[in-house]
Amino acid sequence: MQTTVRLECLLRNGKTSTGTGFFFSFKLDEKTRIPLIVTNKHVINDSTRGTFVLTKRDDAGEPIVGSYEPVQLDHFESHWLKHPDPNVDLAVFPMAHLLNGAEQAGKNFFFLPLDESFIPSSEVLAGLGGIEDITMIGYPNGIWDIRNNMPIVRRGITATNLKHDYNGLPIFVIDCACFPGSSGSPVLIFNQGGYMDANGNLTLGGTRVILLGVLFAGPQHVAEGEIKTIDVPLQQLSISMSKIPNNLGFVVKSQKLQDFRAQLAAGA
Repeated sequence: MQTTVRLECLLRNGKTSTGTGFFFSFKLDEKTRIPLIVTNKHVINDSTRGTFVLTKRDDAGEPIVGSYEPVQLDHFESHWLKHPDPNVDLAVFPMAHLLNGAEQAGKNFFFLPLDESFIPSSEVLAGLGGIEDITMIGYPNGIWDIRNNMPIVRRGITATNLKHDYNGLPIFVIDCACFPGSSGSPVLIFNQGGYMDANGNLTLGGTRVILLGVLFAGPQHVAEGEIKTIDVPLQQLSISMSKIPNNLGFVVKSQKLQDFRAQLAAGA
């Protein structure tokens, strides 16, 4: 619950959008870590200003739930490093300078970043089944617990096999309620108290957390709603249409996060 952050963007057209980011960290060596916020390119594209809030921490290093500080950045899109592959909808925000500046001002924030150890190796993937329970954390339609700075948790299952690339792309599909604002949400396997792998081996009393990927899109179908004029043979008709999510989501595989490592390490 302390791993995600709600992103609110002011766009060039004057409209406001919301999305989800989550904290991630690359470990370069025993002393050097690169803290990041991860989201989708389309969440921050055309954003002139971005706002998010960070929970404060006390002297013991624990979160002060309900006490947080807003962070607002101009030229928001320029702060992000975008994945070079147009088929990979990922962007990262290196936040070390922000944290260092806050610390110098006497402000300390609490968050729990994921890291490369949560990205499944080929061996871990081999132990997963074709259908796995998943947990997705984020801010659907911008909804959040504003009093406590907490996200919304959704549950679902994998809709395609994690071992394969859906339609030849580094993505997979989930069966889960996915709405605007959920873009950028981490999709995880999160088992508490025990779990069974694809081979039927049961682990009791353990917790398993695997970062499978990052939600970036969801298919929708059209139903009655907003009035639109469409062309049909020989005439134009005014009909009522709206977009309805069909509870499927497209997820970028978490392995693509590792593509940022070399570029970030060069600038560290």
